[in-house]
Amino acid sequence: MILTQRLPLRLRPLALLKPALAPLLALAMVACQSSELTTDGLLPYARVGAATVSPGQAEVRAASTLVVDYGSGRTLYEEAADGLRYPASLTKMMTLYLLFEMIEAGRLSMNSELTVSENAASQPPSKLGLKAGSTIRVADAAQALAVKSANDVATVIAENLGGSEAAFANAMTAKARALGMTRTRFANASGLPDKDQISTARDMATLGRSLLTRFPAYASLFTRTGFDYGGRHYNATNKLVGSVHGVDGLKTGYIRDAGFHLVATATRRGRRIIVVVMGGRTGRERNAQVEALIDQYLGPAPATGIIAGLPGVGLAR
Repeated sequence: MILTQRLPLRLRPLALLKPALAPLLALAMVACQSSELTTDGLLPYARVGAATVSPGQAEVRAASTLVVDYGSGRTLYEEAADGLRYPASLTKMMTLYLLFEMIEAGRLSMNSELTVSENAASQPPSKLGLKAGSTIRVADAAQALAVKSANDVATVIAENLGGSEAAFANAMTAKARALGMTRTRFANASGLPDKDQISTARDMATLGRSLLTRFPAYASLFTRTGFDYGGRHYNATNKLVGSVHGVDGLKTGYIRDAGFHLVATATRRGRRIIVVVMGGRTGRERNAQVEALIDQYLGPAPATGIIAGLPGVGLAR
């Protein structure tokens, strides 16, 4: 079904270039929820309970820690792992999850072009500095989220797939429920400050594990120490990649009311774990805590230097 005639004028040029992307997100919804397509794209569901009810209010800059065995999902260590926190840019793991679903479904490819709106271009840093009216390839958008944590790119993805960032955020929350993330609610695709954007260390570990388990083909996006775009080089926000033996992802996060977050995966001696630290006082302190937990649960790093991680995951170098 072609929806071009029902789209508002501001969206018609994109629809003429390729099939409208807003309806694509319907495929990512859990089957138990209904959706409604209108001229504004994917709107909140007819049964909105799980997507709109907030589990509570997050604590400001409170600490949480969780260590999980990647293979079994078994908890190895936890401290306040179910405390409500602002997820900050850990949010972008879910933005990527929904993007990868669209690629896997054949609705997008890595070469598809996403259109940049004025709203997306106006997002605050961290960002690529995209210009309104320009486009960005899906491949570049995915890399920018995984490595640079670009807020303008997160909004580009949300608006192209969901019709609006609010609709996309509802889809993110619905997917969180489907994955078993019971204490998470998303209000935007980037993790920029919003009192309704909440999660927990346990839910973020669930998301990180689900992301890599479901989409191993894209895991190498998280192993890179930097990337080039538009004539500029961008360094990875995850400073443990390339400096701590066996670390092969995943995602950092920071806003003032959250503190410094990191979800990290690491492999040593054939065993892989996920470490979540939320609410660090500084990035350096957070990184040191994650590294100490990796050493504690995987053993000290071999003296031979950083080596390859699991097959298909890529090099941590």
